[in-house]
Amino acid sequence: MIKARVTVTLKNGVLDPQGKAIEHALGGLGFDDVGQVRQGKVFDIEIDGTDRAKAETALKAMCDKLLANTVIENYAVEIA
Repeated sequence: MIKARVTVTLKNGVLDPQGKAIEHALGGLGFDDVGQVRQGKVFDIEIDGTDRAKAETALKAMCDKLLANTVIENYAVEIA
């Protein structure tokens, strides 16, 4: 079994209203040193089999087709 983590984040220049809201809330809680917050998503995925190259290809296809909106989001795939 292959374990992977996919991290999806907004591309630079794309507005992040959730990140701004979190940034503002942290300031209200006294965390005044926080400069900028960007919000993202993390997916932990288990794939049957042992072929890492095949798993990486499948994971990239998953990201391109469903997990990330590649127009406004970047993704990174980590295989354990």
